Amino acid sequence: EVQLVESGGGLVQAGGSLRLSCAASGFTFDDYAIGWYRQAPGKEREGVSIISSRDGHSYYKESLMGRFTISKDNAKNTVYLQMNDLKPEDTAVYYCAAVRLDLYYWLLLPNLPDYWGKGTLVTVSS
Repeated sequence: EVQLVESGGGLVQAGGSLRLSCAASGFTFDDYAIGWYRQAPGKEREGVSIISSRDGHSYYKESLMGRFTISKDNAKNTVYLQMNDLKPEDTAVYYCAAVRLDLYYWLLLPNLPDYWGKGTLVTVSS
């Protein structure tokens, strides 16, 4: 059974930090890029960051570069998203998803993932 399980969300004040984790199982981790996507209330889902499980190449939504950092631990089949200097506009449900490496995964398009987690809520208060 394919599973992507997110954790680490919560309530944080503006300027604070959170680290999200995504534990993957049930598929060949090295054949996928693992990405983070988010959906704010009333808005469409958007790509945040993604990393190739095979070679570690990572990509970001341009406006988030410098505040968010994605990393992976292949031994644990886990991907992390470190979020610093959080802003109220970062409030959203954050989803972890797996995109096949033979697709244009670096485009962070929400229609590309094969598998999705259930999401974790991040709330940033002003």
